[in-house]
Amino acid sequence: MGTDFDVIVVGSGAAGLYAILCLPPTLKVALITKAQLKTGASDWAQGGIAAAMAPTDSPDLHFADTLTAGAGLCEPKAVHFLVERAPAAIEDLVRRGVQFDRSGADLALTLEAAHSRPRVLHAADRTGRAIVSILREQVQALPQVRIFSQAAALKLLLEDGECRGVCLFYEGQIRWLQSRAVLLATGGGGQVYAQTTNPKVSTGDGVALAWRAGAQLRDLEFFQFHPTALTKPDAPHFLISEAARGEGAHLLDRRGERFCFQYHPQGELAPRDVVSRAIFQHLEATEADPARAAVFLDFSPIDPERIQRRFPNIVERCRQWGVDVFKEPIPVAPAAHYWMGGVVADLACRTSLPGLLAIGETASTGVHGANRLASNSLLECIVFAEELAQIELLPPRPSLREFQRQESWDLTDGAGRLEDLRQALPALMWRSAGICRTQSALESAVEQVEQWRDAWRDLALSRQLGQLNPGETVQLSESADVVPWAEAGNLLDVARLILKSALFRPESRGGHYRQDYPQTRPDWQVHTLVEGQDWRAAPVARP
Repeated sequence: MGTDFDVIVVGSGAAGLYAILCLPPTLKVALITKAQLKTGASDWAQGGIAAAMAPTDSPDLHFADTLTAGAGLCEPKAVHFLVERAPAAIEDLVRRGVQFDRSGADLALTLEAAHSRPRVLHAADRTGRAIVSILREQVQALPQVRIFSQAAALKLLLEDGECRGVCLFYEGQIRWLQSRAVLLATGGGGQVYAQTTNPKVSTGDGVALAWRAGAQLRDLEFFQFHPTALTKPDAPHFLISEAARGEGAHLLDRRGERFCFQYHPQGELAPRDVVSRAIFQHLEATEADPARAAVFLDFSPIDPERIQRRFPNIVERCRQWGVDVFKEPIPVAPAAHYWMGGVVADLACRTSLPGLLAIGETASTGVHGANRLASNSLLECIVFAEELAQIELLPPRPSLREFQRQESWDLTDGAGRLEDLRQALPALMWRSAGICRTQSALESAVEQVEQWRDAWRDLALSRQLGQLNPGETVQLSESADVVPWAEAGNLLDVARLILKSALFRPESRGGHYRQDYPQTRPDWQVHTLVEGQDWRAAPVARP
C-alpha cells in the first residue's frame, strides 16, 4: 500500500475549502478540521472581499492602497499577483453561487478604511458565511475527499527533510496519515490574546506546527487589532464591521465628540492600526479604568433602512446583548483580529520545507506587509488557492510500518493547569504584546512564557507523544480529548514567537507599536525572518 492521501489539508475555512476545489480532481484528499466544518474565522468575516470591479477603479489603485496600508513591508510581486487576479476570482465565486449584494444589475461595492475607491463586495454583513457555505457544500460533494471532523494535527511527519504527512488525533486514536503534500490552512492565532474577535479554534496551530518542523516564519510581531469589537461585560468581543464606518457611522467618546480626528486627518477611516491606537490612547487619557472602558460607534448618520439591509447580523447580535443600534451607539473597543505574519509561502503556496504548503492567514505571502488592507484577506485565500491546480507533489513513498502501542496514556496530568493557562496566557499577551508594547514588558513576558512551556513539556502527554514513532498507533478511551493539550502547546509556541519578534524590531510600524521606539525607522524596512531559534532581518523587494 502506498501513501494514505495525495494531499492533506489542515483547516476548513475559506482557504482550505477553496484550495480543495482547486486541486486536480484525480487527487485523494484528506480534510482535517478541529471542530465541525461550520466553525472558523472565515465564517465570521463580515466586511467583505476586495476587488477592483468598478469602471472608476483599477488593479493599479488597489495595488497602491495595499502597499500604503502595508507600511513598507508588502512584497510587490505578491501584491500584483493578488490584485490582478482579484476580478477573475470574484467572477468564479459568483459562478459557484455566492450571492453578493447588488445595486441593480451590478455588484454592489462599498468603501472601507484605507481604500481610495469603493471596491469591497459584500453579502449584507455575512460575507464570510455566504462564501464558506457555498464552498463547504461543494467540498462535501467531492468523492475524493475524506473529512476528519473534530480532529487535530499534532505534529508533521518528517522524512529526509521532507513533509510526508501528519500525526493525527481522531476518534480517540492517535495515528499517522501519510501524504505527498500537506497544506496548512488553519487560520490565525487570535486566541493568544485576551480580547479577540477570533473563534475559539484560532490557536495558531499551523504556525506552531510549521515552526516545530523547521519551516521559515516571517513578521510574527505584526498583529492587527480591530478597532471596533462589542465591549460589554460578559459579552463576546463580536466584531462590528469596518464597513459600518465606511457607510458613515461615527466613533464618539463619552462626551459625544468625534475624537479620532485628533489622531489622524482621516478620522474613523484611517488605517485600522491608527484607529485602534487612537481609541487605546484616548481611553488611557480620559478614563479612570481604561482597560474596562469603551468608546461608542454611532449608527445614527446612516439611514435606518440601509442599516437593516447592510448590517442585519450586527443589528441582531447587538440586540441579543441589549444594544438597539437604531436608538443608541454601540460600546466598542479594540480586539486582536488578524495576524499579518505566518509561514513564509511563495505564489504557489510552497514553504521552505519540501512537501509543506501554507495558505490564508497561516501563510506569509508578502501581501499584507505590516498592516493588512481591509478585505484583502478573503481575497488572498481565493487567489492563491487557484495556483494549486498545478500543485507539485512529492514522489510516493512506501507505507509506514504500522503497529499499535498497548500501554495506556495519562491524559489527566495537568488538566487543571491547562485550563489556568488558557486564562493566564492571553491576559499576559494582551498586557505585554497588545496594541502598545515596551521592551521591559516583552522581556518579562518571554521569561514567563518560557517557564510555562517548560511546565507543558513536563506533562505526561507531552512526554508520551514525544516517544511516539512514525507508524505507531495509540488507542485511547472514547472520551479522551487531546485537543486542549495540543492547543495549549501551540498557543505557548506562538506567544513566544510573537514576543521575541516584537523584541527583535526596535521601531513602530503597522500593527507593531513600541512605546519606547514610537518612530518608524527607514533602516528597519525589513522583514523579521524566524527559523528555529534564529531571528534575522531579511530585505523587502522594491516596487
